[in-house]
Amino acid sequence: RSRSMSTMVYPREEKLDKLSQEEIISNTKLVMQGLEALKNEHNSILHSLLETIKCLKKDEEANLVHEKSNLLRKSVEMIELGLGEAQVMMALSNHLNAVESEKQKLRAQVRRLCQENQWLRDELANTQQKLQRSEQTVAQLEEEKKHLEFMNQLKKYDEDVSPSEEKEGDSAKDSLDDLFPNEEEEHGPGLPHQHSSAVAAAQQGGYEIPARLRTLHNLVIQYASQGRYEVAVPLCKQALEDLEKTSGHDHPDVATMLNILALVYRDQNKYKEAAHLLNDALSIREKTLGKDHPAVAATLNNLAVLYGKRGKYKEAEPLCKRALEIREKVLGKDHPDVAKQLNNLALLCQNQGKYDEVEYYYCRALEIYESCLGPDDPNVAKTKNNLASCYLKQGKYKDAEVLYKEILTRAHVKEFGSVDDEHKPIWMHAEEREEMSKSKHRDSAPYAEYGGWYKACKVSSPTVNTTLRNLGALYRRQGKLEAAETLEECAVRSRRQ
Repeated sequence: RSRSMSTMVYPREEKLDKLSQEEIISNTKLVMQGLEALKNEHNSILHSLLETIKCLKKDEEANLVHEKSNLLRKSVEMIELGLGEAQVMMALSNHLNAVESEKQKLRAQVRRLCQENQWLRDELANTQQKLQRSEQTVAQLEEEKKHLEFMNQLKKYDEDVSPSEEKEGDSAKDSLDDLFPNEEEEHGPGLPHQHSSAVAAAQQGGYEIPARLRTLHNLVIQYASQGRYEVAVPLCKQALEDLEKTSGHDHPDVATMLNILALVYRDQNKYKEAAHLLNDALSIREKTLGKDHPAVAATLNNLAVLYGKRGKYKEAEPLCKRALEIREKVLGKDHPDVAKQLNNLALLCQNQGKYDEVEYYYCRALEIYESCLGPDDPNVAKTKNNLASCYLKQGKYKDAEVLYKEILTRAHVKEFGSVDDEHKPIWMHAEEREEMSKSKHRDSAPYAEYGGWYKACKVSSPTVNTTLRNLGALYRRQGKLEAAETLEECAVRSRRQ
């Protein structure tokens, strides 16, 4: 029986190398069952032998049984060794299966990541195409907008409307958009100022953008200027949250961030949210910096601009006046920043029909610009344009005409150094052409005389271009159609240049 058992325990060796892992495992399990049965059988025989020894009295027979029991013990040990090896094989098999499953899982992850990567590449390509299309559309819309604004300008003075009706119409809103960007806080109080004295005053007052917020501020303004508010707004909000955690709510830096976020909201026409933030910033700055600090003036001005854009001119006016008082106190009455504030205050009064105040504020601003920055500074021409628009609203067409001619003459003198028979300002050519048309001697090619002037002047001076359109519209109102056409055609040509 022992021999027959041994054949069961050890399968034929020549087949081992041809077996698969599953076959090896199933054979090992069979072998283990056989070994377990054999082990149990040997143990029972060993037990019966040991019992027999107790009964035997003759030494020879006892020795024989001892011998047999020792053989059985060795067989049992070998069987246990075989079982141990089989268990090791089973454990190894389990381990290999676990490794294989892990490998398959990793492969599946790699496949998924490859798919995701491809999807992201496709998304990026689609987004880039959309961006390109959007940029083309924006460029086209910009061109259309410029054209429509120009056509609107021509129409504006043809319609015989009273100043009060004009004030309530869209033209008042247009003028707001044109004139309010005059102040240096348009994109936050810390942007570089146009004048070194203003920079010095700002730094002494400590209302420039703090160093730790400068990079963030520039990023936000960049995204906002591109119209990417979905990026600009969360950036501001996260910065606000971090600042409030580290420095508390009543800190000047928190006020600066509130101011920046308010301007982003203003760009999106979210005026209520912007007003709420600016009021918060104002109270923080008044508490921490004092009521007469330049940063308080900056916030008051931004709040006034906001109310102006909403048509709340009465609410905006006292804020603007307070900002003016602070700036006069801190910078002196003849500082260019004071002139900017006067421009804004004049515009608010103009929209309420307070024309005496408007003229006073614009004339004061004009004096400051001419004395501090010289007659050729762009702000001088811009303020004269503003004052002329006030005269037009009152029907003082002659006064407006004088101002427009002053702007064009000054631009001519800057270009050619003098006014003489060879070098006449554009409006003189226009009026001469008007006279010639009445006396039936029309000049067929007037542009040869002043072509060089308008090319050089218009490209660098949008204000002069606006003046050409405004004076052209005024000529048209007076029935001087040839003069009007000369200026309008000049404005169109300069825009194309």
